[in-house]
Amino acid sequence: MSGDGPSAEALRLDAAALNAFLAKAFPEAGPYLPVVLEAEPGRVLMRQAFASRALRPGGLISGPTQMGMADSAAYAVILAHIGEVAMAVTSSLTIHFLRGAKPGDLYAEGTLLKLGRRIATVDVLIWSESRERAAARATVTYAIP
Repeated sequence: MSGDGPSAEALRLDAAALNAFLAKAFPEAGPYLPVVLEAEPGRVLMRQAFASRALRPGGLISGPTQMGMADSAAYAVILAHIGEVAMAVTSSLTIHFLRGAKPGDLYAEGTLLKLGRRIATVDVLIWSESRERAAARATVTYAIP
């Protein structure tokens, strides 16, 4: 990872601090809020508990649910490195759906590609069955105020 902003080597927020911030920032999400399982330099792993409301016709996890998870993972990995900057906002999200995401908990691994002072770019891998059978891959860019 490269960049001229905050260091990717030092986390400002660990998994517990990220979960506390996200719960405070998004209280309406309640039990549907994705949870940060791991946070380490340059990477986070998140899980969203399965909810039948996330299914699309055909019984697969919907695209909008997967896009939301990609955005959440990008937000979390960026905040892990820059701290509680609530107004960091998505400026771009490109997603490629690789296969249907079967019903179950949804996982997302966000990896920082670049962290600058004003822009951060994150690669996100999404799966429900196993990491080796990824359902989607996204590139998410955030504007940092």
